[in-house]
Amino acid sequence: MPDQLILFAASLAANFLSALSGGGAGLIQFPVLIFLGLSFGTALATHKVASVALGLGATLRHLKESHLERRFALIILGAGLPGVVLGALTILQVPERAATLALGWLTLGLGVYSVFKPQLGQTYAPRHQHGTGLLIGMAGLFVVGVLNGSITSGTGLFLTIWLIRWFGLDYTRALAYTLILCGLVWNGTGALVLGVIGTVAWHWMPALLAGSLLGGYLGSHLAIRKGNLWIKRSFEIVTILIGLKLIFA
Repeated sequence: MPDQLILFAASLAANFLSALSGGGAGLIQFPVLIFLGLSFGTALATHKVASVALGLGATLRHLKESHLERRFALIILGAGLPGVVLGALTILQVPERAATLALGWLTLGLGVYSVFKPQLGQTYAPRHQHGTGLLIGMAGLFVVGVLNGSITSGTGLFLTIWLIRWFGLDYTRALAYTLILCGLVWNGTGALVLGVIGTVAWHWMPALLAGSLLGGYLGSHLAIRKGNLWIKRSFEIVTILIGLKLIFA
């Protein structure tokens, strides 16, 4: 019972933060799983399965706002899902420290970049929806998908910033795409692959799923209520904290 309470509290906090900023649930949830005794591979698979509930909780809230366009959602799924599968199949073969350090510097860079771009993601100005610009954007989505399938912490943040920087979305719309498509579909695919080739701690799953579902819904609700600037500040705080944690872990 104490372990279940710790899992629920950690999952609730992690997924609330993730739904508010566009990623970062692994910053809290994944280390807790290792602290409680799971191996890296089992913790990774367990975290991926639990994170699907974050996408479900966020979906229940964001669908009320109708921010998603079907064509663009299909582009994100079509370009990103092959990368998710590739990342999930190869992560257990990659040196953990090298991957973590590289991700840390990249994530820290995202936060610093956003801080020095005051207008980033504050207005909705869609671009690169056709032709060469779309192909480049899809290549970027594939790379983000590889990261999502392989790395535990903060990869949703990469999707959020790519949708804003390349495709011209504002933070509110980018967050909706990230939480629904990355949180639910991408993570669901990665969880399926890791569940097949790895081991999931199913006896811990009820507490993790409950915390993820509730945290995802509440974080999404607050993000929608507060708007772009609030989400931007949350994004910057989370990316900088995650980057520093990964670098100095």
